[in-house]
Amino acid sequence: MKEFFVILFSAILIDNFVLQKFMGICPFLGVSKKIKSAIGMGFAVIFVMVCATIVTWPVYNYILAPHGLEYLRTVAFILIIALFVQLVEMVLKRFVPPLYKALGVYLPLITTNCAVLGVTLINIDKSLGFGYALTNALGGGLGFTLALILFSGVRNRMENTDVPEMFKGVPITLIAAAIVSLSFMGFAGVI
Repeated sequence: MKEFFVILFSAILIDNFVLQKFMGICPFLGVSKKIKSAIGMGFAVIFVMVCATIVTWPVYNYILAPHGLEYLRTVAFILIIALFVQLVEMVLKRFVPPLYKALGVYLPLITTNCAVLGVTLINIDKSLGFGYALTNALGGGLGFTLALILFSGVRNRMENTDVPEMFKGVPITLIAAAIVSLSFMGFAGVI
């Protein structure tokens, strides 16, 4: 049980995909302007990460690896991820149209989000068992969501702050993202 907690805690705070590994920066910067869209994107990423892990782990371990087809894992994993992204997109379009519109182009980009692909590949590279891989995927998604929500709050505060003209827009956003990332480095020695 302790190992599950360590993997979960590590994926959320210590090895955060966005703030430590710098994966998934595009939706992190693009969707974090409003808290509702950040939460919606976070839940979509959690769902896709966990579901992709549920499918990619057995596909790799029971189909690709035993037949010497390990080199096909990236292509196979992207196809599996795309399947789940399409599912999320259809559900949001049908049942939550405002969130679907708020996420815009970033929703289909989950397919090429390197954080989602990264978690599936890291699970294989670290030879994690199925339960540990699921825990890592859940933690990765929760960490991604945490980063989006925190940065959404930071960006909300920046809108009401007087920023020098040369830093307005993308420069101050990147500086703020770097500071938030530095704050997560404090968790590095915890486990």
